[in-house]
Amino acid sequence: MSKIENKKSFHVAIIPDGNRRWAKGKGMKPWEGHKAGADIIEEITKEALDLGIKCLSFWGSSADNLKKRPLEEKKALLEIYETYFERLISNEEIYKKETRINIFGLWEEQFPERLKKILKEGVNKTKNHTKHFLNFLLAYNGDDDILHAVKRISQKVRNSQEGVEITKEMIKENLITNEIPDVDLIIRTGVNGDPHNSAGFLMWQTQNSQYHFSEKLFPDFKVEEFRKAIQQYVLRKKRLGK
Repeated sequence: MSKIENKKSFHVAIIPDGNRRWAKGKGMKPWEGHKAGADIIEEITKEALDLGIKCLSFWGSSADNLKKRPLEEKKALLEIYETYFERLISNEEIYKKETRINIFGLWEEQFPERLKKILKEGVNKTKNHTKHFLNFLLAYNGDDDILHAVKRISQKVRNSQEGVEITKEMIKENLITNEIPDVDLIIRTGVNGDPHNSAGFLMWQTQNSQYHFSEKLFPDFKVEEFRKAIQQYVLRKKRLGK
């Protein structure tokens, strides 16, 4: 497949659902599904960079994921994060392709110090890269994102003596995810007859997004499936609704 047209603004966001179901179906521990999912993220990221996709976002976990998981699974998931991100920030392709790593969500409130140090290292080492953007939403919920903006704007209104005009631009600027551009294509895996967005995922940035739903559980969503989703999106855009 050739590189993406108009790649300067092309943004794909992925909701990688199905890791736990995949593991359960194979009689494995839940975290083995998370590990398999992390491997797929690595493969898809490489493919996206090779295709010239400008911006790629993954929803790694919701704010409730770690709170509700059993302690053993939570511990294992955090260790998987450590291993994955250590490998990511030492990957030569990230630097050759000038890819900036961004982390969004309430991860600083929920994650242990060692993991936060690794994540901050990845962000700092790549902060000046501008050719590609790799975003991870960790301990993230869309309602927290909107609430964050409302609280910040309310504070500005209270502090202002001249009044504040609330605009679309102001709302976007005050989101947790204010640096994330509008999403062109959302891919959700693990759909079981219920195609939908979830927990307000990037509510502001997905108002005009197109969707690709896959019944494959995320560890089975290989590079070929990702490429197919991109091809279908490109064909839709070329038809322009005709």
